Amino acid sequence: MLSYKAIAGYLLLRDTNLEQPKDTGQGAPKETPQDQYDPTKGKPKAQIFFVAYLLNGVEDSASRPVTFVFNGGPGSSSVWLHMGGIGPRRVQLSDSGEALPPPAKIVDNESTWLDRTDLVFIDPVSTGFSRAVRGEDPKQFYGYKQDLASVGDFIRLWTTRYSRWSSPKFLAGESYGTTRAAGLSEYLQDRYGIYVNGIVLISSVLSFQSVEFEAGNDVPYPLYLPAYTAAAWYHKRLPPDLEQLSLGTVLSQAEKFASNDYFLALARGDAIPPSEVDRVSQQLARYTGLDAGYLKQLSLREPVDRFINDLLKNENRSIGRYDSRFRGIRIHPGTDEEDFDPSDEAVNGPFTGAFNDYIRRELKFETDLPYETLVDLKSWKLAENKFLDVATSLKEAMSKNPYLKVWICCGFYDLATPYYAAQSVVRGMNLDPTVRGNIQFTYYESGHMVYIERGSRAKLREDLDSFIADALSVKPVNNTAR
Repeated sequence: MLSYKAIAGYLLLRDTNLEQPKDTGQGAPKETPQDQYDPTKGKPKAQIFFVAYLLNGVEDSASRPVTFVFNGGPGSSSVWLHMGGIGPRRVQLSDSGEALPPPAKIVDNESTWLDRTDLVFIDPVSTGFSRAVRGEDPKQFYGYKQDLASVGDFIRLWTTRYSRWSSPKFLAGESYGTTRAAGLSEYLQDRYGIYVNGIVLISSVLSFQSVEFEAGNDVPYPLYLPAYTAAAWYHKRLPPDLEQLSLGTVLSQAEKFASNDYFLALARGDAIPPSEVDRVSQQLARYTGLDAGYLKQLSLREPVDRFINDLLKNENRSIGRYDSRFRGIRIHPGTDEEDFDPSDEAVNGPFTGAFNDYIRRELKFETDLPYETLVDLKSWKLAENKFLDVATSLKEAMSKNPYLKVWICCGFYDLATPYYAAQSVVRGMNLDPTVRGNIQFTYYESGHMVYIERGSRAKLREDLDSFIADALSVKPVNNTAR
């Protein structure tokens, strides 16, 4: 039983902290740096809610690792990682990750990360209990760059307030949180001189071109195919010769087809001969469990929003986007109308109810605000007239800080951020050979939330040990060698 201190509270962000120091023009500056960064003089902008866990009995807390944790969305609170897999207490689910009858219960987390690192769970503005202050437009925080500034300043401020500048630092994000973590790895270096030791990317998306099905963008189709195959294999929709193989073997075959024949067929567009369309459609049907004629009608392009409804159409069931093992009743059968995500509904209610009870009953944090587990921030600005790509930011951070270690965790049944897309993006980063080995992948027979299932949660915790040990035992780099 771990002994720890839990802190639930706010840090106030002020405008002086969110902006770079500005040259005031001719002559001496009108404000000294002390004036500009005096926390009592800046205009309040937002209250960021956090929950921190600090292990008791540590002789030198300043040298103990600390990990800053957030989920994605954008628009998600940190409740999923907090109460699902990393924190010292978790929502009780079945061993397979399914909801139990309400009300949800809180239990000790046998796979918490707290014995290896202190934990700080961050809710970005408008999520959780975090809010822009009265009179401030919250939309000023809704964007990739704006988000890096606010979350980055929170990390700087927390590090200062709790005297953790000398601590080894890690970032851990899930989904869009991996986008945030990759961007922060460079932002924290350049803005505040904070060099993190490692970042954990759970269900990674570093390039949005790899996951967004839009007209003229064929990139996602071959990158999603192995995840389609995993779903079809699980639901026994593949041909008998494939169903009798292990998941790993089937996925290897699907990856080979996706990166070769399927990729080339899409690249040829309308120039592809009819005979080749017939051949590729048969192979595509083989690895998706769908009808070859139907796939020909779709020009060999089955977007994920169709696939989740098509795979079990004859049973009036859809599958989960976050976890394709979950099945849900179709509300609008026989149509393309979007229903609910059964894998999302399996966790949304239990986590929301359990956290609201936990934060008040166990952590004694009182507020009448609703805890926003997930909000739809429609005005979020990803990038200007292009797909957001943070792989470049990660590459720059790793090039400047050759000690930075990156751990990418992927679930085979994830149809939101498929594992093969994550692989493809990293392979295309063109990293220098001296830092290429600083990235490691681990794979789980799970969905987007790799930690809700007992077995995957335990494996994730075991893999954490080796990652942190590796990140804290790197040898000095000699960049002056001749």
